[in-house]
Amino acid sequence: MLYSARSRRGMVTAPHHLAAQSGRDILKAGGNAVEAAVAVAATLSVVYPHMTGLGGDGFWIIRRPDGAMMAIDACGRLAQSATPELYAGLDAVPWRGGLAANTVAGTVAGWSRALAYAGGTLPLTQILDDAIHHAEHGMVVTESMAGLMAAHLDVLSYMPNFKSLFLPNGDMPIAGAVHRNPALARTLRRLANAGLGDFYHGKLADLIAAELTACGSPVSLDDLAHHQAVASKPLETTLHHGQFYNMPAPTQGAASLLILALAERLGVKGADTVGDIHCWVEATKAAFLWRDRVIADPATMTTSPQELLSDAAALDAMAGEIDLSRAAPWPHPVQQGDTTWFGVMDEQGWAVSMIQSLYFEFGSGVVLPETGLVWQNRGSSFNLAPGRLRSLVPGRKPFHTLNPAMATLNDGSLLSYGTMGGEGQPQTQAAIVARNVIAGLSLQDAITAPRWLLGRTWGETTTTLKMETRFEPAILDGLRELGHDVESLTPFATAMGHAGAIRRYEDGTMEGATDPRSDGGVAAL
Repeated sequence: MLYSARSRRGMVTAPHHLAAQSGRDILKAGGNAVEAAVAVAATLSVVYPHMTGLGGDGFWIIRRPDGAMMAIDACGRLAQSATPELYAGLDAVPWRGGLAANTVAGTVAGWSRALAYAGGTLPLTQILDDAIHHAEHGMVVTESMAGLMAAHLDVLSYMPNFKSLFLPNGDMPIAGAVHRNPALARTLRRLANAGLGDFYHGKLADLIAAELTACGSPVSLDDLAHHQAVASKPLETTLHHGQFYNMPAPTQGAASLLILALAERLGVKGADTVGDIHCWVEATKAAFLWRDRVIADPATMTTSPQELLSDAAALDAMAGEIDLSRAAPWPHPVQQGDTTWFGVMDEQGWAVSMIQSLYFEFGSGVVLPETGLVWQNRGSSFNLAPGRLRSLVPGRKPFHTLNPAMATLNDGSLLSYGTMGGEGQPQTQAAIVARNVIAGLSLQDAITAPRWLLGRTWGETTTTLKMETRFEPAILDGLRELGHDVESLTPFATAMGHAGAIRRYEDGTMEGATDPRSDGGVAAL
């Protein structure tokens, strides 16, 4: 048995240990969980620049001490000048470069909306202090950052200003080297002193817009000025063990909840058996097929995900179409992407599940030299063909794989959980629920246990059912007999995502875990 971290005053889990410590220090200074989460998010933007940054998007689920839940959508829209004509002659929106940097970065607006909601007493200068320090004085390059840069350097090295920031001497950074971003430190210091709104409306916005134009991005000052983070109710569904919450569109949060609802109806026990894994995988296929027919910018949708998640008869019917004796055909078009998820809880009762991302590793690869920002490429997912669910239309929000999760369980506990990993996110969330909530394993055992992954996601190019080799060979053989195209990965495969979770029990005790596949840590008071 692996023992989880435990405490009573506050807890943070994040995919980089320095970010977890930043959040813990804010809690120790008297900040609430939301203030700590902004500190975590800012530090991750510095120490995990291949996964996240101020140039990306973010999504929040926040639970107040009185039990009220709020979701924050900090997704940026497609630039007004990013018209189909701009991409004339192309088969698809490019994955890298200025034309890929075509949506507003919404993350910072999400920080601002969350802080306004939760109140708090700490100044921004204190909340952002760690991030500023690491950017100015240097952070130690992780194996994850060095490995992903090496894997994509043939493309990234041609992106505007990428070499000057990440390869200043022309050499590939290796794990253990020191990386500095003084321009990002200046940007964070400006935000700390002028306020987060300066990113969209102030002198910083003027500088960002000018730099984007110089790099070939269609995002303008007017696009920045019109961006707002949106608050709403999370999606929810009622299951045997409690109430489960996730993000509304344009994220795949509904698919994550749908997998849980369908698998429960198929009779999963939370065990690592052929039957259980088959049920989870087939529920995933059904949920993904539904998701790709329905989920897009909520302003364009005609189907209500919440209505389905609240309709027991409809869920029963969908589950009834799943064959328990044979794998359904696959593959299906997949969604890529990587990101960072983290969770925070405090002793007052605030809880956060938050996720932010640049989409691909290092996003579009476009670096803004004066501000130190790496801009996302989330808008690369738009379809250039007209009349499609996710067609490129100026002002639209892109589809997002990002989806932070939370659950209020029948034993009186609260669970904040999530992961990075594109289409792997709903599946890893399902594995955490299977092991911890259904089977009763500790959080650390639940996250460390071997995982499965259907399809192509972060760092992978095949559409197989991927299984870590720590599964018993008989399980792999049994899944193959059911018709699954099983591929064995390493014992702890990074493709399985970087998960984390915190569970607060009715007596106030908090239990936290981080993923051994990441550079993460749990920091507690």
